[in-house]
Amino acid sequence: MPFGQLLIGPPGSGKTTFCNGVQQYLRAARRHVVLLNLDPANDVLPYEPDIDVCDLVCLEQVMAELGLGPNGGLVYCIEYLEKNVDWLLEKLQPYEEAGAYIVIDCPGQVELFTQHGSLRRVLDLLSKQRGYRLAAVHLVDAHLCTEPSKYIAALLLSLSAMLHLELPHVNVLSKVDLIRQYGRLDFSLDFYTEVQDLSYLVRGMGNDRFGAKHRKLSRELCELVQDFGLVSFLPLAIEV
Repeated sequence: MPFGQLLIGPPGSGKTTFCNGVQQYLRAARRHVVLLNLDPANDVLPYEPDIDVCDLVCLEQVMAELGLGPNGGLVYCIEYLEKNVDWLLEKLQPYEEAGAYIVIDCPGQVELFTQHGSLRRVLDLLSKQRGYRLAAVHLVDAHLCTEPSKYIAALLLSLSAMLHLELPHVNVLSKVDLIRQYGRLDFSLDFYTEVQDLSYLVRGMGNDRFGAKHRKLSRELCELVQDFGLVSFLPLAIEV
């Protein structure tokens, strides 16, 4: 029964750096780890992937031949992977037999793990056909906490990913060690990690970019997040 984790999150949230760190940690613990890169746009990696989707499909070639932009090209690449999932299963088979732990580095296009169905169906196939036990690790840049509207957007993104993927899920505030560079927090860090009473956040939006104009909408969105009661975060600093 293979185990592993799926790294998701918007661009710049630290997914690739996290994968590199997990690889180093597990190797130091003498655990057999396999890195699977599912991001065809990730052409500069700090680690050597054991399985690379770029060997199956080339994003630049897709964009050139089909006249697609980066977002459309990424969607096509993941759909192509779904149609050729036997390639992935064949690549994974020897690592499964060796009992390896798999770490999957995903594209940063949020639609792929919040709305689009191809990635979800590939993961379902791994779970149902191969018995994989996967957990989703969703990274969100901690600097979003310095602006209420961006933090609310991060909450909605996290909730949407949890509901769409239906996997055991951990939300992570990455780059917490850099948060002071982006501004002062209105509340303690626990307020943001534990997603406490968000009505206080809405009341303090007067100086935010959206300000009072969108306060009612923000209040409704915060109530939606709290009604589900699913979202919380773990802080992550690279030096810890």
